[in-house]
Amino acid sequence: MVKMSSLVHLMVENYNDFLEIKKDPTVDSWLLMKSPIPVVILLVFYLYFVLKLGPRFMEKREPFNLKHVLIGYNAYQVLFSLWLCSNIFHVKDAIELMTSSCKDVRKTSEHQYYLSLYAWWFIFSKIVELLDTVFFVLRKKQSQVTFLHVYHHSIMVLFSWVYLKVLPGEQGAFIGFLNTFVHVIMYSYYLIAALGPQYQKYLWWKKYMTTIQLAQFCIMLVYLLTITAMDCKIPKSVTFFFFGNIVIFLYLFADFYRKAYKTPKASRKSGVANMVKSQ
Repeated sequence: MVKMSSLVHLMVENYNDFLEIKKDPTVDSWLLMKSPIPVVILLVFYLYFVLKLGPRFMEKREPFNLKHVLIGYNAYQVLFSLWLCSNIFHVKDAIELMTSSCKDVRKTSEHQYYLSLYAWWFIFSKIVELLDTVFFVLRKKQSQVTFLHVYHHSIMVLFSWVYLKVLPGEQGAFIGFLNTFVHVIMYSYYLIAALGPQYQKYLWWKKYMTTIQLAQFCIMLVYLLTITAMDCKIPKSVTFFFFGNIVIFLYLFADFYRKAYKTPKASRKSGVANMVKSQ
């Protein structure tokens, strides 16, 4: 018992020392960034609601009609993603900063504040996207609350927070830009779908949306491998954490693609109907 207590104390002490080393007073002053506790609490509540509380609440209720809410929500996501995607180019030499993977932006660049702020808005966008699952639950579409969907939404919030908090630079601007660009396409699709059945004829490109998501993950993997090969000043444990999760995303999305589009037509309908709104 004493040994266990000592081990826990040592872990907490090392964790606090690690955060102190990586401390950035400016970033720490922003909402949710001083400590991981608020983000962890948010994710725990999210998981509890979408997996337990929400389904129980909706069990004897009719699905909510959220058509207008979804139209507004998806329109907001498209506009916000466009803004976030374009915002990076307001920073001078943005292309160089996104491609110079080994540049220690936070310590050497005059643009550190704006790039960190961009990363914070990216975290904010991931938190808002948790509503995707909430809407599924309120519409009694629990079959779409899959492991892929919940895992992806949860880990992206944590993924983004850790990146801004512990990395010595903002090399993740490239990954953030790529992901946000894909979101413009994805939420445009969901916006059209939310308008009603009469617009289904404009959704012929559903299959290619998943292909774009898969391509995105492949590009991210190449980027992370490049950073590792160049021996950049980035904690390798964090890089491996990101790499491992992207591999998981790639596998899960590829598995979904195979089941939804490569299976016989007779069994494909259910797979496509349960298309995962997971980005």
